[in-house]
Amino acid sequence: MTVELPEHIVSRLEAEANRRGVSIDVVVAELVAQLPAKRSAAQTGRLAFVGAGASASGITHRIDELLDGGFGRG
Repeated sequence: MTVELPEHIVSRLEAEANRRGVSIDVVVAELVAQLPAKRSAAQTGRLAFVGAGASASGITHRIDELLDGGFGRG
């Protein structure tokens, strides 16, 4: 895999790898492993908007109210 990063980020990765005596690949892999697992829409509280405008029932009439209240902000 090839990833293009800004030079200042590459410098930080190199410095950390050198400090620890490992390759940049190891540092990047460890950082990626710390990312949160992908969550489903149900877990994040985000609305699935597919067809939202086509429904006369359900929550579509409350979308503005829900969003104003912070719904879906993780």
